Amino acid sequence: MSRSQLVAEHLPLLRRYARALTGSQASGDAYVAAMLEALLQDPSLLEEKLGPRVGLFRLFTQIWNSVSLNESADKGPAQASEQRLTNLTALPRQAFLLLSLEGFSEEEVAHILDTEITQVRELADTAGRELAAEIATDVLIIEDETFIAMDLESLVKNLGHNVIGVARTHTDAVALAKSKKPGLILADIQLADGSSGLDAVNELLKTFEVPVVFITAYPERFLTGERPEPAFLISKPFQPAMVSAVASQALFFQRNSRSRPKAAAS
Repeated sequence: MSRSQLVAEHLPLLRRYARALTGSQASGDAYVAAMLEALLQDPSLLEEKLGPRVGLFRLFTQIWNSVSLNESADKGPAQASEQRLTNLTALPRQAFLLLSLEGFSEEEVAHILDTEITQVRELADTAGRELAAEIATDVLIIEDETFIAMDLESLVKNLGHNVIGVARTHTDAVALAKSKKPGLILADIQLADGSSGLDAVNELLKTFEVPVVFITAYPERFLTGERPEPAFLISKPFQPAMVSAVASQALFFQRNSRSRPKAAAS
């Protein structure tokens, strides 16, 4: 397999990680684009000691943690990433996401972050405490598969949130959300009756703002870069730690966005 094929194979999930880290598709893709540009200029930057995927994430991390990008608040698409925390807090979040969302081993995360395994554990623990401090919210689950819905409901409750309902169709989802105004939505993209969780969420977002985590068995269909994509996306079958990590990130960015002072009107 050629170098370009290796990169293309792992690019969709790297883009998913990038947007989970930054909180937006535009900002995440800006960092991925910067990484690809650097790689085109110097292919030797892709270090494959632990495999090409680890190498890509390691190179992306070097770009993400670079002073020139992180401290520049007025340079194009990367501006949306102003929502992130300072580097002191961003590093624990990177470790947490790499372990929980991307499923890397502690050894791989240590290599990606250029640190020791013991430090990775400390970083993940720090992130876990920070994310656990999130204010509990009301959650709407849009999922037509009974057992998956039950698993999600149990998981959400264990995280300290309140489940306001489980919707199995587009119509049910819209009705529940409009009547109870959830603080977080977990939504399957394709429902069994042929309706779309994505369409339901898009309809809801026209009337009020709420963070959304999409769940799908076919994430690659929504990570093409050809249209607006879900900012927070997890794959079926999912691990509880993955749902916890992504839901916490969605709530984190929502809270952080609301806490920032709004710019004065011109």
